[in-house]
Amino acid sequence: MTADTRPAAAAERLAPDDPRLSFDGVGGWSRGPAGALPLRMPLERLATAMSPGLDRVARTAAGIRFAVRTDASRITLETETDPGGAPLDIRVDGVLVHRWSGGPGPQRVDFPLPPAARAPAEVEVWLPHLGVTRLVAVAFHGHRTLAAVERTGPRWAAYGSSLTQCVFASGPSETWPAIVAAGRGWRLRNLGFAGEAYLDPVVARTLRDAPAELISLELGINAYIRGAFTARTWGSAVCGFVDTVRDGHPDTPVAVITPLSSPDREQSLNTAGLTLRDARALTEEAVRVLQRLGDRALHLVDGLALAPVKDAPALYADGLHPSAAGEHVLAERIGTALGAIPLPRRP
Repeated sequence: MTADTRPAAAAERLAPDDPRLSFDGVGGWSRGPAGALPLRMPLERLATAMSPGLDRVARTAAGIRFAVRTDASRITLETETDPGGAPLDIRVDGVLVHRWSGGPGPQRVDFPLPPAARAPAEVEVWLPHLGVTRLVAVAFHGHRTLAAVERTGPRWAAYGSSLTQCVFASGPSETWPAIVAAGRGWRLRNLGFAGEAYLDPVVARTLRDAPAELISLELGINAYIRGAFTARTWGSAVCGFVDTVRDGHPDTPVAVITPLSSPDREQSLNTAGLTLRDARALTEEAVRVLQRLGDRALHLVDGLALAPVKDAPALYADGLHPSAAGEHVLAERIGTALGAIPLPRRP
């Protein structure tokens, strides 16, 4: 191999829209004086949900990351973070090298990168999956190579509740969707909205319009906890949500994940007169209805099989949300279930 004799750059500062920052998991941008806010879904129609909670959580950066191929010795991140955030992860060739928890407000932080060996490495930055993070700039130091990373692999859109946003994960690259995506070479777009998975039409339209070779829908827990749907309305709402997604993805595999176990809720009636077991059965029946009507690309994943009641103490941090260790267990189980679904070839 011929040695690279070009002089190393002292520093190069990139704006968030620089094409060498190969972003993934992004559905739009909101730009302002405090920096660029990467969005998981467009904000234009978000007001139609009439939910301040969804408006807030939709601005968090769950699953959003960027990558470059470089031999830089250091990376500098300039960010603006709201209170209530989560760590930021930096991985080099898939290995976690930094996990940083900064305070709210403007931040400018340097991170050393492992020395390059024979070739530049892939440096991937996962933005915090909780809280709102604006990106001002990214700088690289001491490099000869700074190039975009080619994003390949099937595109996977994952919708759900806090169980998909993963509130107790150790960091943004160790949520179960992130682990599954990394292990299978899938391009993740995380549409998990903590406390806000109510089958909103605006989210169904976002999924309808999002490029995807696989779509997963983790359904039921928020609707059960808040008593938002009755036995009459829940199954119909599930069918309508899937039908809207199908308008843009007539043949794309869609996997509906029924509610994971929650021991205290399995047989407890909510304000709408449903137990969690009822919500799971109604979700399953909605899938069966659509399958009988001819939807051959719709798949059912039994949440109770993924997380049986007997496993709850080892899986959960609070009887509902997976612990940091539980994220890895769920990644193995959900990854196996989703990995069994044949995916279409990309054009």
